[in-house]
Amino acid sequence: MNATFDMPVRIRFAHCDPAGIVFFPQYLVLTNALVEDWFTDRLHIDYAHMIGRRRIGLPIVKLNCEFSKPSRMGETVTLSLSVAAIGRRSIRIDIVGHCQDEVRFKAHQVLVTTSLDTGQSIDIPDDIASALATFAPQSANTNEPRS
Repeated sequence: MNATFDMPVRIRFAHCDPAGIVFFPQYLVLTNALVEDWFTDRLHIDYAHMIGRRRIGLPIVKLNCEFSKPSRMGETVTLSLSVAAIGRRSIRIDIVGHCQDEVRFKAHQVLVTTSLDTGQSIDIPDDIASALATFAPQSANTNEPRS
């Protein structure tokens, strides 16, 4: 199944810099919230439980962002997440932030499953891998080992 997870976000005063536009690091805060909601709401893997109880982390290890047009307070930007590839220990995702039909930013991230106890990368747990497989197109599964 090829799917996109969409999350509309109202741009608030707290997201903006003195110029009145979204301060670019706030987009990373928003994309992290998007990943948390994607896990909990779409993949049915409780993100808070995964971090707190299971002690499985999902840090960004590679990041590429392109900012094409400013977003301003009061606008609603929809964040759209799609899976580009799934490895043994990593997930490559693409995120597009758009307001109506206008792209505001794009982010390409590689997330790696880690043990929060040891700080080392770990294989994606079976239940998470199964949930990801139902979300991502079959061609996105690369089975590449990642550290």
